[in-house]
Amino acid sequence: METDQVFLESVVKSLVDNADVVSVDRTVDEMGVLLTLKVDPTDMGQIIGRQGQTARAIRTLLRVVGAKNNSRVNLKIFEPEGSQRPRRDEATKEAAPKAAATEAAAPEVATPEAAAPVEEIEIDTSAVDDLKL
Repeated sequence: METDQVFLESVVKSLVDNADVVSVDRTVDEMGVLLTLKVDPTDMGQIIGRQGQTARAIRTLLRVVGAKNNSRVNLKIFEPEGSQRPRRDEATKEAAPKAAATEAAAPEVATPEAAAPVEEIEIDTSAVDDLKL
């Protein structure tokens, strides 16, 4: 096994609960090295992290390892069929009717023009007028 593959496997195994299911496949082509990571579906959230921060950090570390070995390393996280989240196109189809229903039920918000007139207050700025910045 190559150093980038061993590095990725050790990092991921330390993050997940089911370390025995972790596998890393390595393929080399004209674009560089592609590491495909396969983990247990219940561990996907731990690998991806909040807003993808953990996955982004792992990819950054792999770029450093690749630069040290004069190669471009990319990470693909394999998403199994039994994953927890719905596909992106399915999620947007479901979210559209919900958003329309929410907009219809929302009360009308007052605009600034409709608000009561605000009194203007005069502020004394003579103390800072002579400052040279």
